[in-house]
Amino acid sequence: MATAPRAAANDQRYVYRFGGGVSDGGGGDRNLLGGKGANLAEMASIGLPVPPGFTISTAMCTRYYEEGGAFPDSLRDEVADGLAHIEEITGKRFGDAADPLLVSVRSGARASMPGMMDTVLNLGLNDRTVEGLAAASGDPRFAWDSYRRFIQMYSDVVLELDHSRFEEALEIAKEDQGYGLDTDMTAADWRSLVAEYKALVEELWGKPFPQDVHDQLWGAIGAVFGSWQSERAKVYRRLNYIPASWGTAVNVQAMVFGNMGDTSATGVAFTRDPAKGDNAYYGEFLINAQGEDVVAGIRTPQYLTRAAREAAGARAASMEEAMPQVYGELARVFDLLERHYRDMQDIEFTVQQGKLWMLQTRSGKRTAKAALKIAVDMAGEGLISEEEAVARVDPAALDQLLHPTLDPAAPRDVLTTGLPASPGAASGAVVFTADAAEEAAQAGRDVILVRVETSPEDIHGMHAAKGILTARGGMTSHAAVVARGMGRPCVSGAGALSIGKDGMRIGDRVIAAGEVITIDGSTGEVMAGAVPTIQPELVGDFGTLMAWADKVRRLKVRTNAETPLDCRTAREFGAEGIGLCRTEHMFFDAARITAVRQMILASDEAGRRAALDRLLPEQRSDFVEIFEVMVGLPCTIRLLDPPLHEFLPHEEVEFAEVAAAAGLDVDTLKRRAAELHEFNPMLGHRGCRLGVTYPEIYEMQARAIFEAAVLVAEKSGDAPVPEIMIPLVATKRELELMKAVVDRAAEAVFAEKGRRIDYLVGTMIELPRAALKAGEIAEAGAFFSFGTNDLTQTTLGVSRDDAARFLSGYVEQGIYAKDPFVSLDVEGVGELVSLAAERGRATRPDIKLGICGEHGGDPASIAFCEQVGLDYVSASPYRVPIARLAAAQAALAAR
Repeated sequence: MATAPRAAANDQRYVYRFGGGVSDGGGGDRNLLGGKGANLAEMASIGLPVPPGFTISTAMCTRYYEEGGAFPDSLRDEVADGLAHIEEITGKRFGDAADPLLVSVRSGARASMPGMMDTVLNLGLNDRTVEGLAAASGDPRFAWDSYRRFIQMYSDVVLELDHSRFEEALEIAKEDQGYGLDTDMTAADWRSLVAEYKALVEELWGKPFPQDVHDQLWGAIGAVFGSWQSERAKVYRRLNYIPASWGTAVNVQAMVFGNMGDTSATGVAFTRDPAKGDNAYYGEFLINAQGEDVVAGIRTPQYLTRAAREAAGARAASMEEAMPQVYGELARVFDLLERHYRDMQDIEFTVQQGKLWMLQTRSGKRTAKAALKIAVDMAGEGLISEEEAVARVDPAALDQLLHPTLDPAAPRDVLTTGLPASPGAASGAVVFTADAAEEAAQAGRDVILVRVETSPEDIHGMHAAKGILTARGGMTSHAAVVARGMGRPCVSGAGALSIGKDGMRIGDRVIAAGEVITIDGSTGEVMAGAVPTIQPELVGDFGTLMAWADKVRRLKVRTNAETPLDCRTAREFGAEGIGLCRTEHMFFDAARITAVRQMILASDEAGRRAALDRLLPEQRSDFVEIFEVMVGLPCTIRLLDPPLHEFLPHEEVEFAEVAAAAGLDVDTLKRRAAELHEFNPMLGHRGCRLGVTYPEIYEMQARAIFEAAVLVAEKSGDAPVPEIMIPLVATKRELELMKAVVDRAAEAVFAEKGRRIDYLVGTMIELPRAALKAGEIAEAGAFFSFGTNDLTQTTLGVSRDDAARFLSGYVEQGIYAKDPFVSLDVEGVGELVSLAAERGRATRPDIKLGICGEHGGDPASIAFCEQVGLDYVSASPYRVPIARLAAAQAALAAR
């Protein structure tokens, strides 16, 4: 038995072994060993066939960057011991000319980052060991194929040479021999190509290809650690909120070979369907291939099961048919792993001359639809509890389910059909590069990214695009896996598609860059033009999981809405009231904007009241429609808030319309508009400052609210509960003055109508002073609603409209963990929210507390709201289900 790796005195241990009856770590060591390393150790510990190896921990990655890319001497000793562990179990020696040990060098971060970091396979081959491998295996073709693969991969990953030059040399070699596939190449062909590859290395690198196997190993270890800071890895981390400080582990493992003839194979599989969630094995494999052949889409893979092959109408035998004994063993491993991890697993495996080896397992990425079904099914099977099912589904992923899909009745001009790699549908203009996709998205255009095959370098364009279409690749290719994780529709392996200088060609049809297509990732169809959509029906597993979530959550979930359609949508999604009705949105209607401008430009109260009298019935009608939809539920209505300049006329025709309505001349109105000019209007005459200066505006709005509430109460018998919110309060006195205006309007309406209804008056906390003085302000207000959009702006001193120019750089450099306008800045803005809640409750123990900024639909921000003990969060209608699930998960975490 191998002894434990050495660690120098006073130095940290960095190497952890697995395989051959040894497991220095396990599934609980993800932070130290990364996901791949922890799961390899775990699989080895439960007796699965795992090639022996060792993991260099994430702590070494941190030290590697701290020390400028240098390795401590102690690590070299530990790695030597790790190699000795592999040698003892395999009976092979690293660098041995007669029977060489070859290893793979792979990354493995805490969080799955498919395809984002580097891998080197077949390491340990050189001009001497390739001959030994040929002799020991009895298969020179296999040996030279492995050597050319190693040179090609090492030159790309470690030496950073132009990958396309090697691909070009391979294609020319096949063309010269009249071959269609790599598998047609003979041993002599591969030997000749190796010589070309070595010459290419010397040309491009200026030195011969490294022959010392230990130099090769350290070069690969450094390259994998280095790939943690590659551009594609940084983009992926930013999109998935993975901290740069986590680092990656490096896994060095004995090679097993899927390219040793027709009894060997490699594959990628899921224990359940990651697209639909069905409890059926899902995967692909290739005979006589290595792993990169499957995930890169270089060859079209075969199906894992007979049922999948028959459903697709494919001719090539499935693994179940071609390798029935190995398939049976693989199926047993699938079931064992799913029971052990109690989740759907994503597995990589290799078959070497009839023997199965497990190379990786991890919780599989899945679509939102699949996540729901898998969670509900596993709870039904008794594998997990209902609460665990609620905790399993990423709330943000529900966004995939809450938007329209293609109308099945709409005509479709189907160009071709590929593999349905990631469900959902999208229309957009065709672009052929990731950079073009990103540029178009920044300009506000919807695009479909079309590629022969995607690579990790395309990550930024895949995120920017509405959908992804590839000519090559299977359902487990890079494009498919990454698209599913992002929630982007994807059609892969559209073999009829070719991409040239003039655009994409399908048969005799050419679609140029900029032309619109539609893809359906659920069927694989690619269509010309845009196809109409329909609203989704959220039933079945969605309803079941939401019911389970509602049983455990404490936070109420309301919606931000001011139209009947938004209110109905939100209520159908489970909203429990309105948390923010922005009345200024109602004023922009074309039928009333002239009256609004007349009110603003009026030079005295009489002029303003004349315009407000025209607006009152319009406002009342708005609130009647809202209250009828939300009857019986609380409705927080914010009185007029935005800067007046947003309503001012700009064109001559607009000034003429207002002049006619007000009975004034245009020049007078222009002078009045100039008087209202502000240098910083977002911090100017807005919010309650309007009400203090022109109380008749808030008086009209309050009257409209109460008249509408009484009308609906009389009609339905169930009164709405208006919660009237005074915006941008900084002092108790401001709120007192405005509350008096509202109360007077309420009493006047109740007296006129002979009926009273309950209501509350409170404020939006969106200024740091208001948060600090919350104890005083609570004396006048019955509720606080935290307007975290403006509270973030005023706390950070950053304009949300201008922040996009530099905030991404701040996130990349770790100044903020996330964009503070997307996810609440808990340390700064959150501290003010927490303090205001505490001081408000100290004054008024029964004060109602909610949040209505965009953060109300962000799961991380909702978790903070649970910790602070707010009463509700409010989100846009389509984010209500996300908020419900996030609130449930926050409640479970708080336990």
